[in-house]
Amino acid sequence: MKILVSTRKGLFEVDRTDGWAVGAAHFLGDPVSLSLVDPRDGAWYAALKLGHFGVKLRRSDDRGATWTEVAAPAFPAGADGAGPSLSDCWALSAGGADQPGRLWFGSIPGGLFRSDDRGESWVLVESLWNHPLRSSWFGGGADEPGIHTVLVDPRDSARVLVAVSCGGVWSTPDDGATWEIHTAGMKADFMPPALAERPETQDPHRLARCAASPDVVWCQHHNAAYRSVDAGRTWAAIEPPPSHFGFAVVAHPTDPLTAWFVPAIKDEERIPVDGKVVVARTRDGGVTWQELRHGLPQSHAYDIVYRHAMDIDGSGDVLAFGSTTGSLWVSGDGGERWDAVSHHLPPVYAVAFVQG
Repeated sequence: MKILVSTRKGLFEVDRTDGWAVGAAHFLGDPVSLSLVDPRDGAWYAALKLGHFGVKLRRSDDRGATWTEVAAPAFPAGADGAGPSLSDCWALSAGGADQPGRLWFGSIPGGLFRSDDRGESWVLVESLWNHPLRSSWFGGGADEPGIHTVLVDPRDSARVLVAVSCGGVWSTPDDGATWEIHTAGMKADFMPPALAERPETQDPHRLARCAASPDVVWCQHHNAAYRSVDAGRTWAAIEPPPSHFGFAVVAHPTDPLTAWFVPAIKDEERIPVDGKVVVARTRDGGVTWQELRHGLPQSHAYDIVYRHAMDIDGSGDVLAFGSTTGSLWVSGDGGERWDAVSHHLPPVYAVAFVQG
């Protein structure tokens, strides 16, 4: 088993032999926003944010031995000959098993792109880009809105769920031809009371879906955590301790009642509650919670876990998460105990398991 760790200064392989250890490094010195391991053909993808040189995308067909540059999405030019600038890759997802070559790319500033040739070319999903409500989207932690989650329904690859910060949760039943927004039950406390329940003002930070029960979707929102049992159409608030704020959430792949969150203090501080790193787990759909601390720092710890910086393997037993301090922890028993793999990586943006 292997983990790909995307950081501010490169992409790192973390391998498990007798124990977990940091191994090969790729793109040293370059910010790697995200990686993707395509479950259909085993290809690895890495999205790099190279400042003046822009966003770049690399693909490896030999598990990182060599990398090939593939196309990065670009917004079409407008009437004045210029188009929006691609700022960052915030979502990179594989299409369904029946869609060889299909990739989805979510960007800042709020564009959704589709490729059907393994990233060799991209098209903007204009049905979402031109939706009347998109003009009401706005930036949360970033200056511009960003699409950070793209979830393909394993039962029907044409059904896709997308989350926007700040812009709500969207779904398409027809491979992106049409879109609906679904935020019933969500509330944005940072808005004036009269606007707090407006769909396009919602700030979902991350969505996670139970692979075996795809109607069950979990959400870490700016102001709360939520669970949906109808594929994201409606949401019920849940209360992970010790805080409702955070970025990361992962769902158990086979148990629809189990999920993990990493709570923190929101807005100006954005640090763990009381300087203690905690993972909150529920095993009954959010009714009760366990605060998992064994092996995690419990004094003067100021680690924040970004939205893509936590992942779970296919068994549902092995979890990993990395933090803004460059720390990386792994658990092999559902979060009961955590082992520190490193405290000296660059700040961690994302982690992804490589099966096999």
